[in-house]
Order: sequence, then structure tokens, then C-alpha cells
Amino acid sequence: SHCGPPPLSLKPLAARTRFVCAMPSLKSAAVLLAVGCMSTSQALEVKANLNPIRKVVNMLQAMQKKVEAEGEKEKELYAKFMCWCNTGSSDLTTSIEAAKE
Repeated sequence: SHCGPPPLSLKPLAARTRFVCAMPSLKSAAVLLAVGCMSTSQALEVKANLNPIRKVVNMLQAMQKKVEAEGEKEKELYAKFMCWCNTGSSDLTTSIEAAKE
């Protein structure tokens, strides 16, 4: 089978076919070499652009990290609020009594 346009040279068909069929693999090798020279994050972005399922998974993982970070902030704020609720009334009572005197 022939992989490209009809050859114009007088070389044997087998030699021409090997060269024409090898061209896609050379292009693939060039793409792999370019991806190999990128940083890991750039390579992941290229992979993510190629696979829509990977895009969704990456998005969900990013959302999970964001929600976990927000949960930690909420936990800290709640702890501070509860501390204020427990100590705030006694501080308020003390300051009211001091003002009356």
C-alpha cells in the first residue's frame, strides 16, 4: 500500500514507500520531543487540551482543593466565633459592671 502521493523518482517502490510512510512517525517524534522539552505543567496542559475527560477530571480536582481550603477557613472562623461567644458575654458583663461603679 502507498502512504503518500505518487512518487516521482525512479527509486524502487519499496524505498519510496518507506520514506513516505516514515514521515508521520517523524512528525510524531518531533511532537514528542517538543512535549519532552516543556515543563511538567506545560506538558499536562497539552495533555489536558487533547482529552476532554482529563479536562473535566482536572476541573473537579481543582474544585475539590478549593472547597477543602474554604472548609479549613470556615472551620477556623467558626472556632474564633465560638470563642468570642463563650468569652464575649462575660467580658461584656464585666465591662457593664465596671461602668456602673
